[in-house]
Amino acid sequence: MNVPLERILYVDLAQRTTWAVNRPELFAKYLGGTGIASKLLLEECPRKVDPFSPNVPIILATGPLVGLFPCIAKGVAMFKSPLTGNLGESHAGGHFSTALRLAGYGAVVIKGASERPVTLRIDNGNSLVEYASSLWGLSPMEVEIALKPPNGEGTHSVLSIGRAGENLVYYSGAIVDRYHHFGRLGLGAVMGSKKLKAIQVHGTGQVPLARPTEFKATYDEAYHRVVESDLMKKYHNFGTPANVLELNALRALPSRNFSKAVYDKAEEVSGEQFAEELLERKISCPGCPIACVHLGGLRTSFAPEHERGRKEIYEEMELVPYNYEPIFALGINLDVSDRKAVLRLISRCESLGLDAIMAGAVLGWATEALEKSSITTNDTLGLRPVWGDDETYLKMIENICEVRNPFYVKLAQGVAAAAEKYGGKDFAVSLGKNSPAGYFTGYGFVVGTLVGARHSHLSNAGYHIDQVALTKTVSPDEMVKFLIEEEDWLNIMNSLVACYFSRNVYDKQSVIRALQAIGIARTEQELMKLGKEIFHNLYEFKLREGFDLSKETVPRRLMEIESPAGCLDPKVMQRMIAQYVKIRREEGLTEAPQEKRLMDLLTPK
Repeated sequence: MNVPLERILYVDLAQRTTWAVNRPELFAKYLGGTGIASKLLLEECPRKVDPFSPNVPIILATGPLVGLFPCIAKGVAMFKSPLTGNLGESHAGGHFSTALRLAGYGAVVIKGASERPVTLRIDNGNSLVEYASSLWGLSPMEVEIALKPPNGEGTHSVLSIGRAGENLVYYSGAIVDRYHHFGRLGLGAVMGSKKLKAIQVHGTGQVPLARPTEFKATYDEAYHRVVESDLMKKYHNFGTPANVLELNALRALPSRNFSKAVYDKAEEVSGEQFAEELLERKISCPGCPIACVHLGGLRTSFAPEHERGRKEIYEEMELVPYNYEPIFALGINLDVSDRKAVLRLISRCESLGLDAIMAGAVLGWATEALEKSSITTNDTLGLRPVWGDDETYLKMIENICEVRNPFYVKLAQGVAAAAEKYGGKDFAVSLGKNSPAGYFTGYGFVVGTLVGARHSHLSNAGYHIDQVALTKTVSPDEMVKFLIEEEDWLNIMNSLVACYFSRNVYDKQSVIRALQAIGIARTEQELMKLGKEIFHNLYEFKLREGFDLSKETVPRRLMEIESPAGCLDPKVMQRMIAQYVKIRREEGLTEAPQEKRLMDLLTPK
């Protein structure tokens, strides 16, 4: 069965019905992934709707190069985020995107809400919404074991939520194939509001090749760049945890809730030390030879009081995925320097389906809020979080996911909501209501995170231009130009659903050749124009749902600590944001924030 990329599967959970629609013109223009999802979100999501309304769509999309080229296997999820109140966009690896493509679909649009827990099963051209009350309350791993066949023809994938999603924690995610994540912006909570516990996909189709000979040459070129150059060597050797020592050497590694930009125990939680002591396996997404997903072994004893002789006989091994961001958020940011303790915290977030970066942010804020008497132990249900106390943090994570009292309700809504209720905004590290990643490199990182459509460091790689600025002079205007061009291009990469780690493998000319090899002719100018249009689609949704850049603030904390560029000057950031808005408005964005209010944006309160 050949599977051209033009069919969209529509699902109504309330009626438990599904149907397919062919939209070849949509895929011909927007390619796939983020491009397709941005257009479908504008079409399908009612204006100013509550993120937990049954009418809110969940859009899942794959791309035209999936199943064909190495390192291109991401899936894109788009929805209205309960965390930010506007755009929710998330990307996940694993088998999901490939299975969806081989099942014959380029995208899925899920609307409605079930009264009882359900799963969505997509099996090639057949799809079914099934009741699944027995799965409610289970961890994502338990759901995968229940739903995924041990073997069989084709490609299988399971996407599921944990208790955090069931209880509508605003930053709960969906776990894909045990070790991958649709994280950050609350897809798990949106699924929980619809009583959608899991999606299982099975595909056995084949992707047609328009130009087999040209394709082989282009594939070989990409494959050799992946495996025979140094472009992706870092990701295989240590994975992103290699960033720990690199950032610490730059004095750009935030610790203790961003109160310092260096960590004196960085060596203890470095990628090198994790690999030396805890690494058990490395795994890859389909068609990728890199194996960037590093799994640490966490040994637990079943009944140590009864064990005799060789201890390892009685120990259970849990494999926990670790990378830089959860090591930063749940380790360095909380001053937890014991590697096994960091793995335990990551494991707890995995089993609950909780985004690790925001979990670390709210725990860091709560620790400092208790120190500063913004909250009391009456709020925390008797718990007293202090830096490095992983046992207390584990209990607080459980309380957050169970939303056990009004304080934990606010923690479950994110660090900005908690600070709005209890105070401590100065040290509530949040940009656009999302918690930033662990790169305190300078102006590009902070401004880029704030203005990016997803409020993510991966929206426009601002940390990269900051590092360039350490070796040569880069003006604020040049930084803004980089942020704009980078985000526009990344919208193309995300429409192809290419792995972000492969961005240096698939430069613009390589992407053009890859598309030509499957019969899609695009010039560099056409691709950049499309990337810009996709950006405006995303921002159109943000603005219509109430996002106003001029009302967003940078917390004082981020102007108090010294980055590699020195302490950040609010006036420089004001000028950068004003220039960014000016350029984007000239591109045709009609509902841009009022420029006259921008000069007040970063004034410390």
